[in-house]
Amino acid sequence: MSTATKTDPQPTEQQPPHPREPSRSHAADSHDLIRVQGACENNLKDVSVELPKRRLTVFTGVSGSGKSSLVFGTIAAESQRMINETYSAFVQGFMPTLSRPEVDVLEGLTTAIIVDQQRMGADPRSTVGTATDANAMLRILFSRLGQPHIGSPNAYSFNVPSVRASGALTVERGSSKTVKTTFTRTGGMCPRCEGRGSVSDIDLTQIFDESLSLTGGAITVPGYSADGWFGRIFAAVVPGDVPISAFTKKQRQEFLYGEARKIKVDGINLTYEGLIPRIQKSFLSKDVDALQPHVRAFVERAVTFTTCPECAGTRLSEAARSSRIGGANIADLCAMQISDLAGWVRGLDEASVAPLLAALAHTLDSFVEIGLGYLSLDRPSGTLSGGEAQRVKMIRHLGSSLTDVTYVFDEPTTGLHPHDIARMNDLLLRLRDKGNTVLVVEHKPETIAIADHVVDLGPGAGTAGGTVCFEGTVDGLRASDTLTGRHLDDRAALKASVRAPTGQLPIRGASAHNLRAVDVDIPLGVLVVITGVAGSGKSSLVHGSIPAGAGVVSVDQSAIRGSRRSNPATYTGLLDPIRKAFAKANGVKPALFSANSAGACPACNGAGVIYTDLGMMAGVSSTCEECEGKRFEASVLDHHFGGRDISEVLAMSVAEAEEFFGAGEARTPAAHAVLRRLADVGLGYLSLGQPLTTLSGGERQRLKLATHMAAKGGIYVLDEPTTGLHLADVEQLLGLLDRLVDAGTSVIVVEHHQAVMAHADWIIDLGPGAGHDGGRIVFEGTPADLVAARSTLTGQHLADYVGTQ
Repeated sequence: MSTATKTDPQPTEQQPPHPREPSRSHAADSHDLIRVQGACENNLKDVSVELPKRRLTVFTGVSGSGKSSLVFGTIAAESQRMINETYSAFVQGFMPTLSRPEVDVLEGLTTAIIVDQQRMGADPRSTVGTATDANAMLRILFSRLGQPHIGSPNAYSFNVPSVRASGALTVERGSSKTVKTTFTRTGGMCPRCEGRGSVSDIDLTQIFDESLSLTGGAITVPGYSADGWFGRIFAAVVPGDVPISAFTKKQRQEFLYGEARKIKVDGINLTYEGLIPRIQKSFLSKDVDALQPHVRAFVERAVTFTTCPECAGTRLSEAARSSRIGGANIADLCAMQISDLAGWVRGLDEASVAPLLAALAHTLDSFVEIGLGYLSLDRPSGTLSGGEAQRVKMIRHLGSSLTDVTYVFDEPTTGLHPHDIARMNDLLLRLRDKGNTVLVVEHKPETIAIADHVVDLGPGAGTAGGTVCFEGTVDGLRASDTLTGRHLDDRAALKASVRAPTGQLPIRGASAHNLRAVDVDIPLGVLVVITGVAGSGKSSLVHGSIPAGAGVVSVDQSAIRGSRRSNPATYTGLLDPIRKAFAKANGVKPALFSANSAGACPACNGAGVIYTDLGMMAGVSSTCEECEGKRFEASVLDHHFGGRDISEVLAMSVAEAEEFFGAGEARTPAAHAVLRRLADVGLGYLSLGQPLTTLSGGERQRLKLATHMAAKGGIYVLDEPTTGLHLADVEQLLGLLDRLVDAGTSVIVVEHHQAVMAHADWIIDLGPGAGHDGGRIVFEGTPADLVAARSTLTGQHLADYVGTQ
C-alpha cells in the first residue's frame, strides 16, 4: 500500500485544477472566478459571465457589441471605483469621478490596471524617457559617474530650472539671531527655451494692424475683440483711439511687453499684461494640436517654432551637457535609439552603481522586447500613436513584482505588423504566468488563438448586441455558429487582376525621421498599401514626405475636436437637414431643434445630465429630471416629423435613421445621403446623438472618412482603417475602398492587416527593420509578386496568410 502511494502520480501538483473547478482544500481557494451578474451598462442586456482568474480571457465581437462596456465600463470601472473609495475624502477630490456601473453583482474583483490606447499627455516637456522613469535612472547615473560632477540628479533634468536666492534669515530659537544666507539649486533646464527644445518667434503683423486703433479692432488675435474685456484692459493702459503706428516707443513697449500687474477698469480689479506674454501663456504654452481649429490656424499663421539655438534642441543647460560618461553626455544618450542605448548601458562596468545599471538595462530591454526599440528617450510622448502609447504604458508593468492583478488591454496589437504580434502575445502570456488575470479586447485571430477563455458578444452592434453569444475555449468558438466563430479562419485571396495606375505621386529624397533619402513613385488611381514593421518609416513617408499642394486628404485616428455636446449628427452636418425638415413640417424655426440653441432644456442647458460639484468629494452626474435626458424643452418634443420627435430621431442608430429618412413621409434626401456614407464606413450601429468623446480611434477615423466621402476625386491617406474592426467587417471595408477607387479617388492605406494587403493593387514595403534598421523601401510591386518573392518579413507573413507554400 505504501509502495503504491509513493509511485502514484500527484495530479493536484502537476495539473492545476480547471479554473471552473477550483480546489476546495481551503476556503480562500474558492474565489477563483470573477462573477458578473446582470450587467446593463450602455447596450449590455442583463449579461452574466464567469471569468477565470490567473488566466488570459479574450473578448470578441463586432464593433459596438458591448465588449468595452463589459470589460472597461463594468469590471475595470467598479474595481477602480472601489479602490478610490479607500482613500480619504481629500484625496478623492483630486481623482476622476467614477459612478457605480449598472450591474447587479460583481464578485471576485481584484485590482484592475487599465492599459488603454489613450494618447499620452501632450505636454511639451513630456518625453518617452520621463513617462517611463528611464530618464530618472539616467539622471541618477550621471549624478554618480558624470565628469565633471555638477550636482544632484536635478542638475540633469530639463524640467528643473536653476534657482539662486540670497537674503536674511532669522532663527527664533533662544535668542533670535539674523544671519545672511544664500540658497542655490542647480537644475538642468535650458534657460532660453525653458526645457521645450524650441523657441517661438511671433510675426507682429499677424497679431495686430498698425494702421488701426485698439477701439477700431487693431488686435487680430482670436478672442481679443475691441469691445470685449481684452480691448478695455489694453485701452486702460495705452491710448485706445490712436493708431498703433502712432504709439510712442514707451507705449509700444508697454502694449507688447508690459509686465503683469493689477489695474482697475470700470471699478473692477483686473490683471494687465503685455500682448506678447499673454499670447505666449494662453496659446504657446499648450500643445498646438490640442487647440481649437480656428486658434490652431492662427498659431500656425502667426508663430514660427525653431530649434533653440542655445541648447540645439536638447532642452538641457550648458552645464548638464558638459558632464559626460565615457565621452557621451545625457543628451547624446537620450537621442540614441533605445536598442543602441541598451547596448551602451550593458557596456558600463561600475560596481558602485551595479543595481542601478541592472534596473536601467531591464527597462531598456523591455522597450526592445515590446517592439519599441526604435524609439529614443527624447521622443515627445504626444507624438506616439495610440498603439505605441499603450505599449509604453506596458513597460512599467513588465518588471512589476505585483501579482494577482487584473490587467485590462484594449486591442494591444493595434499598429503591429504580423511579425510583432507574436512578441506581444508572449508578453501577455508572461503577465498571466506571473499569476495575473489578463483581460483583452481584441479582433486579431492571432491573439484570440492564445486565449485560455473566450467571451464572444453580439450578435450585432448597438441595440442588436449586448448579449453573450459564446463563452468557452477557442476551439469551442471556432466550432460555434457565432459571427466571430464563422469568420475566425477567414482568409482573403489575392486579386486575380489589379488596376492600372492613372498617374504617379513622386516623392524624392524623403529623409523625415529615419527615412534614408527615399525616392518612390506612388501610383494614383489605384489602391496602394504601405506596410512594414512598426517603426520602419511608413508614417514618416506618407505624413511627413508627401509634397505640399498634392491635394492629399489625411484621415487619421487623432481626436476629433468637440465637447461632450458634439455627436455624429452635428459633426457630419447631418443635423442641419434634419432640423430644417422638422422646422418646415411644423412651421417653426430650425433653432428650436438644437439642444445647443433655442430648444435646449432650461434645467440642464441641453446637456441631458446635471453635473454636481461636491468640492473635495468626487463630483457626480445625474440624468436631468426635467427632460429625462432628452436634452430638449418639453414644448419642442410636441413637434413631430414622420411620427417621431427630435429626441427620438437622435436616439436612432445610423441604420435605423437611414431607413427612416430614406422613404415615406420622412424622406429627406440630404440626410439620407449622409447616413448612407456613415453606414458604408461600418458605423451603422452608432446612435446619432452619441457623444464624440465616447468614440474609439477607429470609429473617429471612419467618421472623418464618411465626411470626406462627399467630395469626389482627390487622394486619401488612411492610417490603419482596420483598427477596431471585427473580422466580418473587414470585408465591408475592402468593398468601401474599392468603391472609393472606382469613383476616381486615389487611396493610400498604411496598414498591417494581411486581408487589406492581399486586396491591394500595389504594395510599398518599408524596412527591413525598425528605427535606423529601417527607412528603406524593400519592395514595390503587386501583392502576387510580394508573395512569390517572399523576400521580406511582410512577404513571408502574407504568403502564409493566403496559404501559399
